[in-house]
Amino acid sequence: MKTIINTSKAPAPIGPYNQAILSGNTLYSSGQIAINPETGELTLENIKAETRQVMENLKAVLEAADMSFEHVIKTSIFISDMHNFSQINEVYAQYFDANSAPARETVEVANLPKFVNVEISMIAVKS
Repeated sequence: MKTIINTSKAPAPIGPYNQAILSGNTLYSSGQIAINPETGELTLENIKAETRQVMENLKAVLEAADMSFEHVIKTSIFISDMHNFSQINEVYAQYFDANSAPARETVEVANLPKFVNVEISMIAVKS
């Protein structure tokens, strides 16, 4: 059985998908980009601000499922330019304890939705 997770504190889906699906104790989030849920506008001033908005959107989805970043076991990061990796990683690291950070991959891709620079998805488990 699956439970649809949607919150107004994260951007509404821009296609035929949901923000996240809770199946048992496992949450599967869709990728989040830097859309400010209050304005509907992209946050693109710089890569750090963009990454922070993505992480705040993910935080809102986690909270809607009664979880936190402590529950995250896996993330996938898609970036348009690997040269931005260190700045993205700097912001990302602020949301996780280094000793219990999730597994992760980071992949450079040709394009992302709305031609943003970073998209992140995650899997979280509540035990």
